[in-house]
Amino acid sequence: MTRGAPAPSSRNLRCDHASVGVLITSPSGLLVFERVNPPAGIAPVAGHIDQHGGIEQTARDEVSEEVGLTVTDLHLLLDQWRPNHCCRATSGLIGHHWWIFQAEVRGSLSPSLREVRALRWVRPDQLQQHALRTAAYAKGCLDRAQFEREPGLEPLWCRFLHDLELVTLSSADLDRIEDVL
Repeated sequence: MTRGAPAPSSRNLRCDHASVGVLITSPSGLLVFERVNPPAGIAPVAGHIDQHGGIEQTARDEVSEEVGLTVTDLHLLLDQWRPNHCCRATSGLIGHHWWIFQAEVRGSLSPSLREVRALRWVRPDQLQQHALRTAAYAKGCLDRAQFEREPGLEPLWCRFLHDLELVTLSSADLDRIEDVL
């Protein structure tokens, strides 16, 4: 899919249970945003494999589509199954095989108005605070409306970022967060 081309509506697609996530960093921190469509939370670039032609091409396409940057290099960081729900129709299977990449990029940020809200760079301490807000939501300290108004990390990303040692959460918090996926 080329930049500017309308993406197919996710309501019309079946879930392929295969997704990529892409971490883009700079001296300003990690690039994250709130998605226009559910699920609620702050997250890096991500998307389904669909017809992109493989995991690396998907990572490149999603970065271009969501934030307008061109990937110059990719490094695979994680490869794992996660039991996260999807807004697409499924065959009964719940979850996705995820490939998480670190990307080097060039270009100027040009976020997709259709997919991206509140694009920003977050420092490690801010990322940790977003993770703790998600943990508070998973504990029941915040209701859904409160979390949606002022989101923490998208719950799916807490385990990934913990495993990559970018945030620190207790095992109990990670287990509770798993329950809200």
